[in-house]
Amino acid sequence: MKLFLKTDTNFLIKKILEEKLDVFNIKYSIVNSNEILFLENIETATYEKITAVLNDYGFEIIENQKNIIVQKIKETIIEMIFNENAPAVKSSVYLAEKLDHSYGYLSNLFSEVTYTSIENFIIIQKIEYVKKLITQQDLTLTEIAFKLNYSSVAHLSSQFKNTTGITPSAFQRIIKKRSEISTQNIN
Repeated sequence: MKLFLKTDTNFLIKKILEEKLDVFNIKYSIVNSNEILFLENIETATYEKITAVLNDYGFEIIENQKNIIVQKIKETIIEMIFNENAPAVKSSVYLAEKLDHSYGYLSNLFSEVTYTSIENFIIIQKIEYVKKLITQQDLTLTEIAFKLNYSSVAHLSSQFKNTTGITPSAFQRIIKKRSEISTQNIN
């Protein structure tokens, strides 16, 4: 028997952080899924223990200011793409307003730290969202293209193929075939 799960990652992250941080009996506030504000000074030994505990769960403490901003850029892009209610504005405007820096600064910093452009990261995230929509929802490619503000299905297909090596239609067929095989194996 298979069990299919839908995960609310923000809830999961918050729950893990609360459980692990409450052990240390310190005052803190979880700002978002990737930011914790300590409301009191923490001894070095305690900080090191917190770091070790969080590392066990895949959390990495980012201390370099440039890396912090790049992480915020990535989070903002993911929020912009995966959020159904995000405003339909240009990504450059969205990032600049959300992060309170000029887009030129953000773009240069992102390229310097990651060796790729914000535009490439956006394309990769959009394609990940397309894959999610193909596998989890019964939408046509036209509906997906419209939902993600692509100018056409051809543009979506071109980016999908350039990123994954296969067309969205081929991806749909593969997913459908896997689903059929899975269903046959259960029966």
